[in-house]
Amino acid sequence: MANASFRPAAVAGMFYPSDPRVLQAQVGEFLAKAVPLEPMSPPKALIVPHAGYVYSGAVAASGYVTLRELRSVIRRVILLGPNHRVPLTGMALPASLAFESPLGSVEVDRSHWLALQRHPGVVVDDRPHDREHCLEVQLPFLQSVLDHFTITPLVVGQATAEAVAGLLESVWGGPETLIVISSDLSHYHPYRQAQSCDRATVDQILTLDNQLDHQQACGATAVNGLALAARRHQLEPHLLDLRNSGDTSGDRQRVVGYASIGFCERKPLVRH
Repeated sequence: MANASFRPAAVAGMFYPSDPRVLQAQVGEFLAKAVPLEPMSPPKALIVPHAGYVYSGAVAASGYVTLRELRSVIRRVILLGPNHRVPLTGMALPASLAFESPLGSVEVDRSHWLALQRHPGVVVDDRPHDREHCLEVQLPFLQSVLDHFTITPLVVGQATAEAVAGLLESVWGGPETLIVISSDLSHYHPYRQAQSCDRATVDQILTLDNQLDHQQACGATAVNGLALAARRHQLEPHLLDLRNSGDTSGDRQRVVGYASIGFCERKPLVRH
């Protein structure tokens, strides 16, 4: 278990390279090749995948490349993702006050950490974070596209979309705050079936439907919460990338779906 000061990188060398130079080069190559499907203003929130980089890194990069204009603006990143390893009721903050990656340490936002402990359904528990990959794999991308920032990392267990939306509202902030939801899409369908399922799921997200289930997206609870909050804040979703592991790794028998979706403020109508 991580100690009270920092959470060490748990999946370096498995989900992504543990050598910082190799990792930096790989992330840099993903970002250099990323061409989002749809142009959009700099985002307030992103949904990005969390598989091993060989599978989903290119799709994640299509989301993260949209942050480049905000490199010196974003100072706080709210990170939410599903629990894969430890049963959890509610949402868990870590006791650890920094997360390590091969590219360095990222501090947990102290003020959010203290304030969210008073939020309904939030517990402080390192166990859901110890071996959880869904938040950790986001750090090298964030470290590559942003300057100095803190994170507010939450593993989401059994919770309602309303509870997640309420938490997001409490830390919404301004342009200095980015929300990142970590989620893959369908799991282990044949290639064509996965394409059809994932397109339908994305279409739901693009209408800010907050009724996704966990067969559609492992991070459905957090995605649904973001959809509710985005509706309240009049954010507009844009599909940036949609592929699956059959596209990126070649095996099309049992694939996992990935999407990057950005949420930005609606542009006001110009009246002449």
